[in-house]
Amino acid sequence: VEKPKVEDAPSNLIISGRYILQPEVMRTLEGQEKGAGGEIQLTDAMARMIGEQPFHAVTFAGRRFDCGSKIGFVEATLALALERPDMADDIRQIARRLLD
Repeated sequence: VEKPKVEDAPSNLIISGRYILQPEVMRTLEGQEKGAGGEIQLTDAMARMIGEQPFHAVTFAGRRFDCGSKIGFVEATLALALERPDMADDIRQIARRLLD
């Protein structure tokens, strides 16, 4: 299900958009009709291929950022910069200056 509303989501799992795919998936995309949002969806092509080739997943435990929006990108950049000993103090000073 591509980006369902929270109340319609079939689970609390996500696909973070990092794939290693076989060429057959790309060939399936060539004939793929438009899906969610009026766009050709890679996940629809992958779903069509289930049973024809193996798919594997990795469970990730950690923080995840949505860099598909400007705010999410800024949040990720700040969070990662604050984890770096060589940047954290400077980033905090910049944030304080901007907030004053």
